[in-house]
Amino acid sequence: MLVALDHVQLAAPPGSEDALRSYYVDVLGMTEVAKPPVLAARGGCWFEGGPVRIHLGIDPAFHPATKAHPGLQVHDIASYATRLTTHGASVTWDDNLPGHLRFYSEDPVGNRLEFLQPR
Repeated sequence: MLVALDHVQLAAPPGSEDALRSYYVDVLGMTEVAKPPVLAARGGCWFEGGPVRIHLGIDPAFHPATKAHPGLQVHDIASYATRLTTHGASVTWDDNLPGHLRFYSEDPVGNRLEFLQPR
């Protein structure tokens, strides 16, 4: 029986860790957590913010996830969107999900992220 979602993993190209750290920590407000040494040797980064965990794994054949994406629930979505745009991240509002405010953005390697707040 499933009991929870532990994390979401997205792919990233080799050498992108510094850009990912800047985005996930400085822009999104998450905290980087240390990977176990055996996994750290593979590269990539792990981030947490509250109950949300996102892992970025290095893929030499990287292609950004432009359709598949994590949906991240936020409080005060308008302020959060302003935070992203202030840091130079794109924000594309979408009103097609009934009962929710939501927008999309991309991380620095082009992975799509959805941010939503129930009305």
